[in-house]
Amino acid sequence: MNKYPIYIVSKGRFENPITAKKFLKEKIPFKIVIEKQEYKDYSKIIPKENISILPFSNLGLGSFPARNWCWEDSLKNGFKKHHIFDDNIYGFYNLNKGKRIACKSLDAIIFLERFSEKFYKLGISGFNYDKFVTRETKKPFGFNVHVYSGMLINNLIPFRWRLKYNEDIDLCLQCLHNKWNTILLNNYLLKKVSTTSKMKGGNQELLYKGNKRELKILKAKSLEMIWPQYVKTKIIFNRPHHKIIWQKHFKHPLKLITSLN
Repeated sequence: MNKYPIYIVSKGRFENPITAKKFLKEKIPFKIVIEKQEYKDYSKIIPKENISILPFSNLGLGSFPARNWCWEDSLKNGFKKHHIFDDNIYGFYNLNKGKRIACKSLDAIIFLERFSEKFYKLGISGFNYDKFVTRETKKPFGFNVHVYSGMLINNLIPFRWRLKYNEDIDLCLQCLHNKWNTILLNNYLLKKVSTTSKMKGGNQELLYKGNKRELKILKAKSLEMIWPQYVKTKIIFNRPHHKIIWQKHFKHPLKLITSLN
């Protein structure tokens, strides 16, 4: 079984908690982390032993307070790392000779755990999206890059989730700026809902009320304000978007634990 605890942060998606249903089907242990007022709705689909209730509700800050709660919960229970997944993941693929082959979620999770143990000062590791990997992709993983949606976090890193928008990018930048590494697997891939707009719920209703364009500018600019040395706001596909050239800024190497002995 998996070595480290698995958390799924969810809000307003009790009608179709995709990731949780997938893990239940495959008998993978996990906790779906929800707010108290939604317990009755989620418990109609998710067994109560798989539900954790947050001590706060409707903060309007996005998912970062819930993500930090998961972090502290895993520390409290004595774990060195923890997994945190988005709630809209359909499953996993194994990339083999350019072909995506559906695989068991636990196979991917265990591979990530074992692979991550090989490296010194590895802060975050995770899975690339299937749509971002092509038949021509040769590298089994990339490093010093953005990790998202399905993350294995080293509990020893002295950073925390902190942003309302782009919180995953910010956490990765905190690691990389301080010479920790990140790893993104290409040999195991996530399949998830392509855009958040296709699913009801989440933090979308609380975070994106108001003028859509102004909010998109705010979302992109919020990163640039904190990380001006790495992030620039550009117009991409006719909308404001953050631009980071990860390979240009973060060149510190991965260090195998065995090479340090």
